[in-house]
Amino acid sequence: MTTSPKISGRVFSGAQPSGNMHLGNYLGAFKNWARLQDSYEALYCIVDMHAITVWQDPLILQAQIREAAAAYIASGVDPARSILYNQSKVAGHAELAWIFNCVARLGWLNRMTQFKDKAGKNKEKASVGLYVYPNLMAADILLYKATHVPVGEDQKQHLELTRDIAQKFNSDYNADIFPLTEPVIMGEGARVMSLRDGSKKMSKSDPSDMSRINLNDNADTLAAKIRKARTDAEPLPSDASGLQGRPEAANLVGIYAALMDQSRDSVCAEYEGQGFAEFKKALTDVVAAKLAPITEEMARLQKEPDYIDGILLDGAEKARVLAAPVLAEVKRTVGYL
Repeated sequence: MTTSPKISGRVFSGAQPSGNMHLGNYLGAFKNWARLQDSYEALYCIVDMHAITVWQDPLILQAQIREAAAAYIASGVDPARSILYNQSKVAGHAELAWIFNCVARLGWLNRMTQFKDKAGKNKEKASVGLYVYPNLMAADILLYKATHVPVGEDQKQHLELTRDIAQKFNSDYNADIFPLTEPVIMGEGARVMSLRDGSKKMSKSDPSDMSRINLNDNADTLAAKIRKARTDAEPLPSDASGLQGRPEAANLVGIYAALMDQSRDSVCAEYEGQGFAEFKKALTDVVAAKLAPITEEMARLQKEPDYIDGILLDGAEKARVLAAPVLAEVKRTVGYL
């Protein structure tokens, strides 16, 4: 049997293994990664080095790395077609990040809004790693000369920084080493919001578990979360324009649309005039049907830690092979002996 060639370039993406993987991770990333591996040479990384920019319990982190790997695979990432590994197993990420620390400018990092959001009022107590992690993110991508990165709205700024670093490195050393990585903009539901506050992104760090649908939630739990999700008193409009100014309503319609591969307009047309009590029942059925196979496969995989560890070790070796010539080229360029 022959397979279609991967002709679109090399794609890189990753997610942090901190907290439960949730519906936002699936719709905003994992589902799309599974699609992209059909047309790109794909590397999907569990970014455990990023995870420790805030303190992590070591034993819990190890379990979460395996859980993340299980979530990737259960969502359709195929280790036979993509390179799946955890970041800390490839030393080139850290080596290139240091070089990029010396290329990036303080002013660039000062403009990074995610640091301000994550550090909050205690930025003086934040780790240096949290401040410079956009440089590590750039190293993650450029270590493999990735041509494309799937991004959501909140990650566009980091990809722009990656392009700035690549361009400045190439200019500083009069070399043509790094590509200007292009974004892959994904479709409906790429940004899934909190079930409790439609103005905030669904997040593993939200203290309320009711704010998110975890990929390991059982059917009763996810039904309760959707039933209690915040909405408004207005019925569903005839098209998506009627969702403006209604963030919670827009979020639930967007989730339905993304899971069913429909447009928001078509979902609105189908449920026009209905109240959210009825729509939530339909949404619960869709979420349960789509996530049940993922939840079951994740549970099965997590019972086989040696199998997951083997996949990650194999993926890390493949990643090191790709990274080695790039890192050697960079070292020669900057003047290392």
